[in-house]
Amino acid sequence: MSELFDCSDATARAAGIASAVSAVKGGRLVVLPTDTVYGIGADAFDNTAVAALLSAKGRGRDMPVPVLVGSWHTIEGLVYSVPEAARELIRAFWPGALSLVVRQAPSLHWDLGDAAGTVMLRMPLHPVAIEVLREVGPMAVSSANISGRSPAVTAQEAREQLGDLVAVYLDAGPSQQQAASTIIDLTSPQPRILRAGPVSADAIAEVLGVDAESLTAATA
Repeated sequence: MSELFDCSDATARAAGIASAVSAVKGGRLVVLPTDTVYGIGADAFDNTAVAALLSAKGRGRDMPVPVLVGSWHTIEGLVYSVPEAARELIRAFWPGALSLVVRQAPSLHWDLGDAAGTVMLRMPLHPVAIEVLREVGPMAVSSANISGRSPAVTAQEAREQLGDLVAVYLDAGPSQQQAASTIIDLTSPQPRILRAGPVSADAIAEVLGVDAESLTAATA
């Protein structure tokens, strides 16, 4: 039986975060709020838990699970080499609604799906998510919905779709952005936006000193 905690209440929030941390460390799934949409998460290094996450969503390995981190510095151990473009974007937009696709460190023994040596990273702008992430470390987190259905923007929407497949639901009210993050691919010399989102191409282009059209031409 899953548990739902109202994070608007300080006591319930503390109990909920403790339960979520315990669940993740125990190999179970949790739903947590982020600034974009609600996410279903697991320990990124627990391959059985990540497989359970994919199964809960009805999602194949061809759609690898992104990773959320609780601090800027965490990525140093996850990435083969942090591109300068990534550092500039992190300084400008993290924590926030921008996901970066980069080459993962080859020493990592995780299985997020068929990612071909890459990983998608983001630091969310949400205090509840950050608190959980800083307790458990990097988490594999995907939108909290059945694949093909709309991402949940409330904990209740997530619970209606995922039910008891998730051990703990952290309810922090409606998501602020109510839209999935912008995704930018930094694995080749020419950065390109894979998914439009709250962080605009113009804002990214200004930080990188490039033309916005160059970021979207490959995906237009």
